[in-house]
Amino acid sequence: MIWETWYTLGVVGMLIVALVSNRVGTDTAMLGALTLLMVAGIIEPAKAVMGFADPAVLTIAALFVIACGLSETGATSALAQKLLGRPKGGISARFRLMIPVAVMSAFMNNTPIVVMYLPIVSDWARKLRISPSRLFMPLSFAAIMGGSCTLIGTSTNLAVNQLYLSYFADNTTYLSETFGLTSPSTAKQFWWIAVIGLPMTIVGIIFVAVGSKWLLPQRVAPDTGEIERRRYTVEMLVEKGTPIVGKTIEQAGLRHLPGLFLSEIEREGNLLRAVGPETILEADDRLIFVGVVDSVADLLKIRGLVPATDQVKKVETDRHARTLVEAVVSHESPLVRRNIRESQFRTRYNAAIIAVHRGGERVEGKIGDIVLQPGDTLLLSTHASFIETYHNSDHFYLISGVEGAREVFHERAGLALGIMALLILLMTMPTGRLFGALNTRFGLDLPAGGIAPLTAAFLCATLMVWTRCCTGTLARRSISWQVILVIGAAIGIGKAMYESGAAGAIAEVIFSATGNMGPHGLLFIFSLLTAVFCQLVTNKGAAVLLFPVAMALAAETNGGLGVNPEPFVITLTATAAGNYLTPVGCVINLMVYGPGGYRFTDYLRLGLPLTLMVAGLSAWLAPMAFPFHPGT
Repeated sequence: MIWETWYTLGVVGMLIVALVSNRVGTDTAMLGALTLLMVAGIIEPAKAVMGFADPAVLTIAALFVIACGLSETGATSALAQKLLGRPKGGISARFRLMIPVAVMSAFMNNTPIVVMYLPIVSDWARKLRISPSRLFMPLSFAAIMGGSCTLIGTSTNLAVNQLYLSYFADNTTYLSETFGLTSPSTAKQFWWIAVIGLPMTIVGIIFVAVGSKWLLPQRVAPDTGEIERRRYTVEMLVEKGTPIVGKTIEQAGLRHLPGLFLSEIEREGNLLRAVGPETILEADDRLIFVGVVDSVADLLKIRGLVPATDQVKKVETDRHARTLVEAVVSHESPLVRRNIRESQFRTRYNAAIIAVHRGGERVEGKIGDIVLQPGDTLLLSTHASFIETYHNSDHFYLISGVEGAREVFHERAGLALGIMALLILLMTMPTGRLFGALNTRFGLDLPAGGIAPLTAAFLCATLMVWTRCCTGTLARRSISWQVILVIGAAIGIGKAMYESGAAGAIAEVIFSATGNMGPHGLLFIFSLLTAVFCQLVTNKGAAVLLFPVAMALAAETNGGLGVNPEPFVITLTATAAGNYLTPVGCVINLMVYGPGGYRFTDYLRLGLPLTLMVAGLSAWLAPMAFPFHPGT
């Protein structure tokens, strides 16, 4: 091997060590490795940074914005609440949980889905008296499985797909003349991973839902003990003409709320203290809840409930910028020993008090009549800049925001789902044929290839912002820039592995060790190798780093097989998307690790059989759908 090959292999080796050590951030390690390759002249700077403008990377950024719009309108959480229901046992509960999660994950980023489901599943487990550890790992695995069914299921799928498109463009003559391949259509790109992903999802859900009863231990989460926390009394009003009017407390989802309970209802001046699950809600009912601040924030997201005080609507701020803030009244505050109405709190601070906490005791009376005292903690509905404006004020001792306490725009949920449906339609329908017909019929000059995935994603992301399903500020914040940097840098490293010969050298070693197993056996081994790499360098990094190795294994050079590369592309994508072995290789596995009270080895109980299933299905199904030697 020439020195460039050895140097590149050394840099990749150091990259893997850095990522395994967990002492360096993934994006920092990737960018550092790319820099070392540029400094040595292994890859030209222009080629090294092309990954950051790659269509797959930009499409991923747009998908984060689309997911933000679905989350901000409550579209996904509304679906989740309806689909879970009241199962009779643990196996039934896991089926009810995993099927909708897998379906949603096929069409949107799985990270926000798991974030949304965590508190819902925690509450659900409490109601069903099921250990959360029997549900959280199935939740994570279902999201992973669903992500392996379509192009937009995960950012990894998009990255590998774009790498193959670039590879095809550089090797069109060889691939077309040898195997009769054509550049994959938009519809093929969207669905071809489903050849492995869909069967794997069906088999995997059955295996996890049933097998968890024996394979998944019943752990106790570290934070299951009751901790005495600050509780507020909050009055909410049932709005006229909303879906919860005429429903029982149970049907409206207001019973057994985590950290919150409905103590009484005020109706037409009468107080109903014995509030049972069958009590029917009426318009203008005042519901009095007692609970912790996080639960109060969730309560404000329920469609049909609004704070009973009319001061909230008078706060001068855009609805998208409205948030919850906690503030402690100081001894020097002009609010002390004055009731809230007399203090003109809303006019003075452009904020509305929706609840008051005082030493663990309930403060009687309506909000406007409460006389404030030093040390009272106020829960405010206000503008996003309140903390910055008053953090140095001597009116308050302490001011802090309530994370995730933004208003949900339920009235736009249907619109957000429509935009999501448009994205799927544009990515699956043969727009090239439609544009061709329109060009012929009307003499237009529409692009012959139709609407590209990047164009479709940008269009739908723009519509999410223009229709105010999410704001531009939230859209920017929703993008995971670490993911963008990791994939962009990894694409540059992959190009360097091509040009230096490092990819071919790795492929030659793998082939010499497994070549006697034939192409099907090599696919099986390559899938397992990808799964192991994913635990070392995350699924996105492993997929991009191993792509040139996959192409080298399929090519005629370096002692490769000389076969159609598409089975290797599908195997790489499906395996990298399905990361089950440990909690460290995938962010959503880490998200459920603590709440589920899991041990590191718990993932192997379910993850190892699932990994072997992916490898087996890849070796069997990928060559059936995309033959090694098409036309023979």
